[in-house]
Amino acid sequence: MNVSDNVSQPITPAATQAGGLRRPGTVLAMAAVVLVAYLYFFLHAESQIAVGVLLAVAVVALFAAGKLGLVKTVEQAAAHRPGQSRLWALGGTLALIVLFHESHFVLLMLCAVLLYTTACLGLTVQFGFAGVSNFAGAAFFGIGAYTTAVLAAHTPIPHLLVIALSGIAAAVIGSLLIAPVLRTRGHYAALVTIAFGILFKTFLEVNDVLGGPQGLQVPGMTLFGFQFNEGVTLFGVDISFYASYALLSLLICAGTFAIVKALERSWVGLAMDVVRTDETAAATFGLHIARWKVIAFMLGNFFAGVAGSVYGMVTAFVAPNNFTFADSLLMLSIVILGGLGNVVGLVPAAIIVLVLPEKLQFIQEYRFLFYAALVIVILLFRPDGLMPRKTRLFFPRKDAQ
Repeated sequence: MNVSDNVSQPITPAATQAGGLRRPGTVLAMAAVVLVAYLYFFLHAESQIAVGVLLAVAVVALFAAGKLGLVKTVEQAAAHRPGQSRLWALGGTLALIVLFHESHFVLLMLCAVLLYTTACLGLTVQFGFAGVSNFAGAAFFGIGAYTTAVLAAHTPIPHLLVIALSGIAAAVIGSLLIAPVLRTRGHYAALVTIAFGILFKTFLEVNDVLGGPQGLQVPGMTLFGFQFNEGVTLFGVDISFYASYALLSLLICAGTFAIVKALERSWVGLAMDVVRTDETAAATFGLHIARWKVIAFMLGNFFAGVAGSVYGMVTAFVAPNNFTFADSLLMLSIVILGGLGNVVGLVPAAIIVLVLPEKLQFIQEYRFLFYAALVIVILLFRPDGLMPRKTRLFFPRKDAQ
């Protein structure tokens, strides 16, 4: 009995052998090595010709892998060994940080990908799990950044606590939208969040206490006496100060991913799925619609605030123009491209949306046109995203027991 799009079905050893997958660990290891190697060359490439060639290689390789069934094999291996696949992803990211330990620009891009993925995990809880519209993701991202700018500069609060308080501030301020969001549906609820995002940017521009249109400087992260904004020399090797932020961003992204994934598999995630799928049926079976929407909305804003807090420290400066409606659409395009409700798809989607325009320098002036075209193409040819969310069976199949 299918009830909602939640998590993928478990794959048994019997099913694995029937599909020809004998060694899922080896498959995952090979896939991780290939991806890390490709990303290394892609991030290291500087000429537009090299970037174009690497993109062409990626397209041809993905097409060939799909025809040969290699993509399905990797998906089966990841489903059979989910914990191992996450460890390989974590190890691969650490390897990239080590390989680019001296490159400020590449490490900054990695920080942006990880932090935007964290914020989009919050949007996934809202959009993909509970069906709550939020077109003001950048505003809550900005609330976290501005809260950090104020608290880190004017209070002696430890910076780790400042990050948590920034997430709480985003959730609490977002609670002001709960009433109008609950009273509206569909495009009307979307308009409420769009209006909030515009009001937030306008409020920042006219508020001189928060720097007005010029913005505010954000103090660097300090952890147990170690200042992240100072470079490090280890065994005679100079390491970029962005490496510390990249490790912190990776830790926050991995922790948020684990929380969201556990939420998805739990009865809480199932309740949110039912609310999103059919509110009338959910209310009939005794689910409190408003409660689950409020939980999803505030939890998602908390994650966005935490990501914005660290992002403010990474960039060392925040201004109203960094948190516009266009930036909210950027986050939304990541969520849609990855596959609505699929937390794994957010990572490749963030890489495509954030890194690709940086490498293709000739489209810098047309970045938002690229994002708009990307969303249109996705909706036309792959409406479920790059990695569509699997359907969960409420009652497991007999062959999966």
